[in-house]
Amino acid sequence: MSHSQKLKLWESFSLFNILTKGEAMYYIIPQLCDEIKLPNMFQVKQLFDPRKIESAKIPAAVFTELSRPEFADRIHPGMRVAITCGSRGINNIALITKAIVDFVKSKNAHPIIIPAMGSHGGATAGGQKALIEGYGVTEAYVGCPIVSSMETVVVGVSEEGHLVRIDKNAAESDAIILAGRIKTNTDFRGPFESGLMKMMAIGLGKREGAGICHETGFARMHHMVPLFARCILKNAPIALGLAIMENAYYETCKITALLPGEIEEQEPVLLEEARQHLPLILFKDADVLVIDRIGKDISGDGMDPNITGTSPCSPHVTGGLNARRTVILDLTEATHGSAFGMGAAHVITRRLFDKIDYEATYINAITCTVLDFVRIPCILDTDRQAIQLALRTCNGIDRQAGRIIRIADSVHTEKILLSEAMMEEAEKNPAIEILSAPEPWPFNQEGNLW
Repeated sequence: MSHSQKLKLWESFSLFNILTKGEAMYYIIPQLCDEIKLPNMFQVKQLFDPRKIESAKIPAAVFTELSRPEFADRIHPGMRVAITCGSRGINNIALITKAIVDFVKSKNAHPIIIPAMGSHGGATAGGQKALIEGYGVTEAYVGCPIVSSMETVVVGVSEEGHLVRIDKNAAESDAIILAGRIKTNTDFRGPFESGLMKMMAIGLGKREGAGICHETGFARMHHMVPLFARCILKNAPIALGLAIMENAYYETCKITALLPGEIEEQEPVLLEEARQHLPLILFKDADVLVIDRIGKDISGDGMDPNITGTSPCSPHVTGGLNARRTVILDLTEATHGSAFGMGAAHVITRRLFDKIDYEATYINAITCTVLDFVRIPCILDTDRQAIQLALRTCNGIDRQAGRIIRIADSVHTEKILLSEAMMEEAEKNPAIEILSAPEPWPFNQEGNLW
């Protein structure tokens, strides 16, 4: 072995010793981060359409819709009626679900709640029940049983020969009431995105049905969802649908009941209306986007790329903020350890990393055949370091005047934080109200924001 080869071997051995002792992680990386001074931040309020249905009026709104003459003969005395409840964090979902239950009871029928969420909740009956209970949809509150099962049955064959499956308990009920939110999807575009058609095809399909529907990938989901849903409408006891819409402030703004024969025609109309209520970040670009939390209760992707930027698994779906780097600080409690969506970020915190339930995270990725969203980004020990690293790795910018945006999550964007460099742009935007002067980040002694 030559002298130069021995020298290289010695250098490699020395570097190995440094790394195994943790010095690179606990000394060099914090030092590199601390070389970056974070700019002061100021709070603003984004002004959206404020129209909503007050919570106290929601039960009456549900009763009014379901009591329309055309629905009079849909629910009969003695019927066993399955009511769907999904995995998304829909505002007022417990109140809306209870109102549907009360309506069914007023018809002397027997309601049950069916968790309709594909493979979410770790693809287990207990996990799916726990998810909706976390939203307040408990048996004690709504006043009827929650019947959670992953067992499905084939209800028909699609026009292209697919076996179409739905929840066994729903299929064996006398009637099914679909209740779900209409909104833009995170990963595909079409006349049917997130809504009642998808709830049938994916939600009621459970893991097996959702898996079949996802087999051709997101590029074909705009075709597969209505294909499966039409088969379910034809062969399952769908009595009616209740479409829920929210404004950009995460408040219920519209509730619409639909006959089975109206769902395919009317849902695209409601979807176009829903697009106008996205809680967008009202700026085109940023160097760093900091997101306090992600979760399955927030979005199917943990964070909605319609708000935060392009989806890594569906590059054809564009929109949202154009950010060079994205940092995620934590998971929501309601996501129960599912970190699906972290792969869309560049940096996460160790706090988030330590909360990951890999079974719950990976089963969702396997079902929808997308692994990009569960890749693990750079892990930093503190919030401060995570944000500093993101800013440090932005090329071609003045890091002293970095454009940083901080949001709570991709649903709650009414009040957000901006760095000083964005003050002039904020002042010129009539849809932005400035709430505070620029201030230092409120890190605690450990370098975290809470």
